[in-house]
Amino acid sequence: MATPAFSERNLIHMQNLNVGLIGGGFMGKAHSLAYAAMPMFFWPAPALPVRKVIAEATTELAAEAARRFGFENSTSDWRSIIDDPDIHVVDIATPNHLHAEIAIAAAEAGKHIICEKPLARTGEESKAMYDAVKDKNLVHMVAFNYRRTPAVALAKKYIEEGAIGRILSFRGTYLQDWSADPNAPLSWRFQKSIAGSGALGDIATHVIDMARYLVGEFSAVNAVLSTWIPERPLQAGGADALGTVRGGEGPRGQVDVDDEVMTMIRFANGAVGSVEATRNAHGRNNHITFEIHGTEGSIVFNYERRDELQVCFASDQADRRGFRTVYTGPAHPYGEGLWPIPALGIGYGETKIIEAYDFFKAIAEGGSVSPNFADGYQVALIDDAIVESAAKESWVEVPQITA
Repeated sequence: MATPAFSERNLIHMQNLNVGLIGGGFMGKAHSLAYAAMPMFFWPAPALPVRKVIAEATTELAAEAARRFGFENSTSDWRSIIDDPDIHVVDIATPNHLHAEIAIAAAEAGKHIICEKPLARTGEESKAMYDAVKDKNLVHMVAFNYRRTPAVALAKKYIEEGAIGRILSFRGTYLQDWSADPNAPLSWRFQKSIAGSGALGDIATHVIDMARYLVGEFSAVNAVLSTWIPERPLQAGGADALGTVRGGEGPRGQVDVDDEVMTMIRFANGAVGSVEATRNAHGRNNHITFEIHGTEGSIVFNYERRDELQVCFASDQADRRGFRTVYTGPAHPYGEGLWPIPALGIGYGETKIIEAYDFFKAIAEGGSVSPNFADGYQVALIDDAIVESAAKESWVEVPQITA
């Protein structure tokens, strides 16, 4: 009889890791779902996430978030999570201006940390976070979950195998339309003091992360930043409404971040590229794309068709050369843990489940995970260079992290 994949011994040695989640909004929901579902998909799980305590701005909001997301306890003081010796993992799902303070405190308390992107508002803040974790035996992760879409991981596999040869160019986009309405309310995402930047930090960073993951380090950028809607209606209530409701005819506040970013790229390995991101593209919902050309073929991805990867190999016979569509499934990265039939459907939630799997696997095995705070810091340096380039209207070299 074949040995079963799971045994009582596995169960005995499976760790329970208590999670303290700070932030009960959209990302809090996504992370909570991942913690609940990860062992269902990846079994035996590397560890079992225990939703121990969630923090929100008020006692009432925290209690509601705990009931909604399945946490045992709630608090309105995030510092109590840091101080709790029973908490193993601190999950930061707050607006950007709180990331650094929370992460540095968590690192000093010896907690493993997962932090939503961007890592911080600026390179300077990101460096402080990186410095806080780099010499400690902690697992730290920045949540660029889109790179964990199986089709994106498959693109990485093809590139590493040399299937498209030496990479020549990368073209990436992240186009949305949720803020194209000038009467969409003044979310914190439109305020520099909280967000740090606009479309650049909020969505372009995802494409920048994919470009680094698939192609390599940026050596220089030449960018344009634009703000199309300079003021918006003040938002009623504390919840981040994004573009789901219209503002009223009352007072309006200033938008002091970018609505759109376009940048050319020089990569350290000699490839060239571009990234475009906007939240003002009518008709585009979550249009994350990349197209990569190499000496031996091309790869195309569109997140709105995220089960698919289009590939063209120059080695194909001339009479059948062209793009073919590969539907991701069990034979592809992470496929064994997901759905048993190719193209059955991968959603946003699955990318977060995969993210949680890799994070907890690193903790359980005493390893590391990518993207980590070093990656988040390097992305922040790229963002800072893009801002500088737009102001100078010239190419700007991107600093590289030094040990």
